[in-house]
Amino acid sequence: MPQLRIALAQVDPTVGDFPGNAAIVREQTRTAADAGAQLVAFPEMMLSGYPVEDLVFRESFVAASKKTLHRLAEDLAADGLGDVAVVVGYLDADGPAKLGADAAPDRGPRDALALLHGGRVVTTYFKHHLPNYGVFDEDRYFVPGDTLKVVRIGGVDVALTVCEDIWQPGGPFAVAGQAGVGLVVNINASPYEMNKDDVRLPLVQRRAAEAGSCVAYVNMIGGQDELVFDGDSMVVAADGSLLARGPQFVEHLLVLDLDLPEADRDTEGDFGEMKVERLQLTGELPAPTAALLPPEVAERAVDEAEAWQALVLGLRDYVRKNRFPSVVLGLSGGIDSSVVAAIACDAIGAENVVGVSLPSAHSSEHSRDDAADLAKRTGLDYRIEPIQPMVDAFLANMSLSGVAVENLQARVRGVILMALSNSEGHLVLTTGNKSELAVGYSTLYGDSVGGFNPIKDVWKTLVWRLAQWRNAEAVHRGETPPIPENSIAKPPSAELRPGQLDTDSLPDYAVLDAILIGYIDRDMSRDELIAAGHDPALVDRVLRMVDAAEYKRRQAAPGPKITFKAFGRDRRLPITNRFREGFSREGAV
Repeated sequence: MPQLRIALAQVDPTVGDFPGNAAIVREQTRTAADAGAQLVAFPEMMLSGYPVEDLVFRESFVAASKKTLHRLAEDLAADGLGDVAVVVGYLDADGPAKLGADAAPDRGPRDALALLHGGRVVTTYFKHHLPNYGVFDEDRYFVPGDTLKVVRIGGVDVALTVCEDIWQPGGPFAVAGQAGVGLVVNINASPYEMNKDDVRLPLVQRRAAEAGSCVAYVNMIGGQDELVFDGDSMVVAADGSLLARGPQFVEHLLVLDLDLPEADRDTEGDFGEMKVERLQLTGELPAPTAALLPPEVAERAVDEAEAWQALVLGLRDYVRKNRFPSVVLGLSGGIDSSVVAAIACDAIGAENVVGVSLPSAHSSEHSRDDAADLAKRTGLDYRIEPIQPMVDAFLANMSLSGVAVENLQARVRGVILMALSNSEGHLVLTTGNKSELAVGYSTLYGDSVGGFNPIKDVWKTLVWRLAQWRNAEAVHRGETPPIPENSIAKPPSAELRPGQLDTDSLPDYAVLDAILIGYIDRDMSRDELIAAGHDPALVDRVLRMVDAAEYKRRQAAPGPKITFKAFGRDRRLPITNRFREGFSREGAV
C-alpha cells in the first residue's frame, strides 16, 4: 500500500497582497519539504485572499492572480522545491466579468485551484463563478459539467476539490468515489461561527464515506474585515475516523503520513453531471527523510475561549492589515468597554491601546475607579478627558433638554475620540454589543462612533460570560485578571442622567437576549416567540425596537462575525418598511 506524506498549511493571506501571499506559499512549502512532505495544500483563494468581493470585476485583479500563479510555480522550482506537489487556491476566469444585459451566465471569474510541480502549473480546477457576494452562496454548490481533476501522485489517485464541493451530497465527492480515488484534497476559506467546528467534522466524515476515501480538509485562518477564519484543518479516513486535526485561530502546518490504496483505475469521462479527467504527475516525489511523530489531534476549546480567540484575531488582523499603529476607546468602567479593552490588549499589546475616561457630571465615582483599575491591571495608556465643560458650552448656546442632553454627552465623547484619532493616528474602537445594536440602544455619532467594533456580534449575556472566562483564564495562567470584578457585577448603565440604569429602557438582558436570539439568529416569528413562552406585550415591544433601529445598524462600524446572523453581513432589512410581525392577524400589533 503506497504511503504519502502530506502537509496542510492553514495560513493567513491578505486580500490583494499577491507578492506577500505567494511568499507565504514559498515559505510554508520549504517548511513542509523540510518535514519530508510530498504534497502540501494551501487554502482556497490563497493567492488573492478571500473574499475579494467587487475586485472580481477588475480584469487587472484577475490577471494579477493568474500571473502570480505561474510566477509562483517557477519560483518554487528555483527554490529547489519543484519536486513537491503544491495545491493552491487562486482567482481565475473563463471570460470577462460583466453586469447587466451583457453578462454571460456561464462565463466570468472563477474560484480556482491549481496543482504546481516541476516549475509549472500541472493542472487547474475551476469551481463556481464568483459574483460579488461576500461569502459562498450555498445554492451554488457546483456547476454541472465541471470536470473533476484526478491526479496520480506517488501511485495514489488524488482528487482535487474546492470548498463548496464538500457541502454537496451526490456531487464531486460521490464522483470521486465512483472514480476510485484514494485521497480527496479539499481547500477552504470557511469563516468562523460559534460551534462551527462541531459541524465540520461530521460534514467531512459524511463526504469521506461518500467518496470511500481519505479526505484532507485545509482551511484558512485570519481576519478579513468582518470575517474571521479559524483554521481547524483535519484529515479523516474513509471509515470516518479522525486521523489529525489542527488548532484554531493560529497558523499551523499539519503534517502526517497516510497509507492509501494503490491507484488501479484509468477510467475517465462522464460520471453523471461531472466529468473526470485523469493526469499523471511526472517525475519522482521526494522520499520522506525521517519518521514523523504520531499525528496530532488538537483539542477543541470551550465556547467562550473560541469566541475570545476569534474576536482577538479579527481585531489584530484588522489593525495589522490596515496598518494602524494603535487603537483608542472610551473607557467607562462598564462591562462592554472593559471587555473591548481586554480584547485589544490581547490582540495588539497594551502598549498600543489608549483608554480614555470621559467623565461627565453624571459619571459615578465607581465607574471612574473601575476604568482606572482596568488600566492598572492591563498596563494600557490611560487618560482622563472630562467632558462637562464642553457639554456646558453647548448648553450655554443651545436650549436642550431630556434625551437631547443625554445624546449630547455621548456625541461630545465621540468628538474627543475622533480628535485623538486624527491627531495621533489611532483606530477608534466602538464598544456597543449586539443586543444594543439590535434594539437601537445607542447614540448615532456618539457612543456608536468608531472604525471597528470588536463586540458588534456579541450578545450582552455573552459579553458577561467572556469577561468571566477571560478573568478565570488569567488566574489559571498565574496572571492578573484584566477586568475589574465590579465592572462585571454592577448593573449596566449609560450614566447619562442621575441614577440611570439600562433596565430603565430595556428588559433584563437575559430575557431580552432570549427574544433577540430567536427573532434575529433563528428567524422566529412573533407567534413562535410567544409559543416559546415569552410575554406577548414584551415580544411586541422588542420587535418594534429591532425593526425601527435598522437605520442605525446601517451606519454601524464593522466588527468580527461570530454568530450565524451578523448585522450588516447576514441580516439586512429595508429601512423604509411598514411591515410588522402580527399584522396579518386581523390588524396590526
